[in-house]
Amino acid sequence: MRLPILDPKDLTDEQKPLYDDMRAGIKDHFKGFVNMRDDGALLGPWNPWVREPRFGKPVWELVKAIASNPLLPAPVREVAILVTGSHFRSGYELYAHVLVAEQRGLSDEKLATIVAGQRPVDLTRQEAIAYDVASALVSGGVLPELTWRAAVKEFGEHGAAELSYLVGIYCMVSVTLNTFDVPVPD
Repeated sequence: MRLPILDPKDLTDEQKPLYDDMRAGIKDHFKGFVNMRDDGALLGPWNPWVREPRFGKPVWELVKAIASNPLLPAPVREVAILVTGSHFRSGYELYAHVLVAEQRGLSDEKLATIVAGQRPVDLTRQEAIAYDVASALVSGGVLPELTWRAAVKEFGEHGAAELSYLVGIYCMVSVTLNTFDVPVPD
């Protein structure tokens, strides 16, 4: 780990409001995995973001926007997030979202296959579209037209756009976690 965990009592005046907002958002939207110490110190990507409010605040605003009132079903979101985390081999992201995906009904077999970087054969149609969109986007280049059309047909234009933004944000999350070598909690 490249950054020590920031103790809440050591926060600067610039960090405090961001910390308070993150803490509230974590409690509302990021449940089922360790993301905070008992003393309130933030773990995962939140520790690097709160350390650098100039960058962390806008990233956090995007994360809140994508987490609030999503159009996409929860399992679809988790498939896309796990494809992204798997591509980047982002340990903390995979740790957190495997736990969340289990709570949202994805089987261990599906999860193991996605985390291994492969496409499960038993994905639902919606999950398969999410897998294909995320896989194509993290591989680079323009999203194939047929993949885009499938996403729009299944989720509508706004849902397809949400899927794209979700993958993009979790690329940022993965890069943050990998840059600072954020560990999986014990």
